[in-house]
Amino acid sequence: MFDKKFSVSLTIILIILTLCLSSFAEAASKSGEKTPQKRESEPAALRAWSHEVTEKSDDGSQTIKIRATYYSNEYVEQLIANEAEKNLWTNDEMENYKYTLLKNLNLSETIPFHIYIQVQGIPMYPGQFDKHITMMVKGKKYTPVDYDRRLNFKILGERDGIVYFPRYDEKTGKPILEGARDVRVLFDKSISYALTGRANDVLWVWDLGKDRGSITGGRAADRLEIDRLQKRTDKLAEERRKLQEQIDAINKEYKEVNSRIEELQSN
Repeated sequence: MFDKKFSVSLTIILIILTLCLSSFAEAASKSGEKTPQKRESEPAALRAWSHEVTEKSDDGSQTIKIRATYYSNEYVEQLIANEAEKNLWTNDEMENYKYTLLKNLNLSETIPFHIYIQVQGIPMYPGQFDKHITMMVKGKKYTPVDYDRRLNFKILGERDGIVYFPRYDEKTGKPILEGARDVRVLFDKSISYALTGRANDVLWVWDLGKDRGSITGGRAADRLEIDRLQKRTDKLAEERRKLQEQIDAINKEYKEVNSRIEELQSN
């Protein structure tokens, strides 16, 4: 039999363990609720530009959630404002962040979408992710010009990345969104076992008329414009170099032809 002191000590240890497990369970419960609580607390300007779908396979072996976020002017503006407020940035710090963000998103040349995927159960094997997603504007379809290659690999749990579509029409050079009422993204249901039971592919629509934000002002926008103009200058310089090579070749041939004419005339 246990002596009395040992029995008391054991009782105290069990009480402590019970309290610890209770605290751990409560913390785990709160942790599990963290994501939806955080999402619900997001400003409406952020949530308004995200669409998502959750599907479960008929046999219950796979559940998938896909969320697509369009980087509208309002969305980007709100992101910058949130970070500035959270970090108590000065105006210069905010402009530096804005410049970095806009440059990484490549908004001057592309139309980016943030894609978030959560898979439970059996894994998802996307393959070439860019083959499963299409942007549609005014009835015309566009394929990605770039995307996060991590989206190509096996997904179990969470994965996210950015998919970039062209901002300018390849043939006309005009802005794709010019005069458009909305922008649409079509997600191929064959990418996931859980989506194959759907009648149609996943389709998201963003109303461009609701985009009230503006990210064109400030020093960050000026720096981006300088970057864009510098790229244009470099391109023009290269074109001028090639044209100069053609002119030099023509001048050389011109002199050779004239020289031959003079040679023949002198005979």
